[in-house]
Amino acid sequence: MLQKICASGIAMACAFTGYTQSLDSAATITETTEEKKPFVRFSGSADIYYKYNTGKSAANNYTSFTGSHNSFMLGMASIKAEHEGDKVSMVVDLGFGPRARDFAYADEGITQAIKQLYISYTPVSWLTLTAGTWATHVGYELVDPQLNRNYSMSYMFTNGPFTHTGIKAAATRGKSSLMVGISNATDYRLPADGAINRKYLIAQYSFTASEHLKCYLNYVGGTAPDTSKSSQIDLVVNEKVNDIFSIGYNGTISSTKAWYDHKNASGRAWWGSAIYLNLDPRPWFGLTLRSEYFNDKNQLKIPTGSTAGAHVFANTLSANFRKAGFIFIPEFRVDNAEREIFTRADGNAKKSTASFLLAAIYSF
Repeated sequence: MLQKICASGIAMACAFTGYTQSLDSAATITETTEEKKPFVRFSGSADIYYKYNTGKSAANNYTSFTGSHNSFMLGMASIKAEHEGDKVSMVVDLGFGPRARDFAYADEGITQAIKQLYISYTPVSWLTLTAGTWATHVGYELVDPQLNRNYSMSYMFTNGPFTHTGIKAAATRGKSSLMVGISNATDYRLPADGAINRKYLIAQYSFTASEHLKCYLNYVGGTAPDTSKSSQIDLVVNEKVNDIFSIGYNGTISSTKAWYDHKNASGRAWWGSAIYLNLDPRPWFGLTLRSEYFNDKNQLKIPTGSTAGAHVFANTLSANFRKAGFIFIPEFRVDNAEREIFTRADGNAKKSTASFLLAAIYSF
């Protein structure tokens, strides 16, 4: 009898030990799984391009980042670090190269390398507060080339805001989201020398009509360092028709009241409208046609050499060849203006110009 009791006790001890070891193993697996979650997420990109202009002039370019002719050019090398805690997160997004320098044109020195730097706090699931500097919410196109289907930029992107530095609150309820914030003057991370540090109001209302249709209504307005007052209203619509075809639209209008003789002069405006037709017959291949009309009748953005402004109609056809994180983009672009704002190869003025571009982008 005693032998049976001892045997039973030993068996129970072994079973309990095995059960404990199982728990320890499960805990170890759980801890290992949790440890595998990256403490900081890193991503980045790099791009280079070659551009040839039929007018053989780098001056035949009035949009961002591609002001060259018959040259191999560096774009931008980016590195982005993101850390997300329970309710607080941080983003540091750095860029180096000509593209990053042009994007941060209002900065000097090492500050030009900062594309974005902000801290966010989410006290409840539907509300996020953010402070720092971030890329603008206005417009369809983005500074990171891998996030666009055309490599060259639109006139609206070029003449709209690039960054905002300040604080904002974003709330989401159902299909609607609202963002409101206060920032420094557009594109100024630091106050301009000798200027009064006035503030801008920024806002965005977004509505997700369905899984395939999203709309964004954007606003930015305030007093610039030169004391002129400006405001911009912008609309972006994205619709995925099917797995092969999608459409994007961007329309914007910006008005400016210059400060003259101790009062604001009458307002002047520029506006633009663009449609993006995207075709993806294969996962590795896509085509995008961007057709943009840019109206600068008040000569706020495009120098014409006369008292009248210019209207530009630009069409850009870009192919996207994709392999993992690599994108190769051959692109052909034609810009037609109302006035002779472009230059021929012989030096004479003309109303149109064409460019061919090859771009290589890698992102991870």
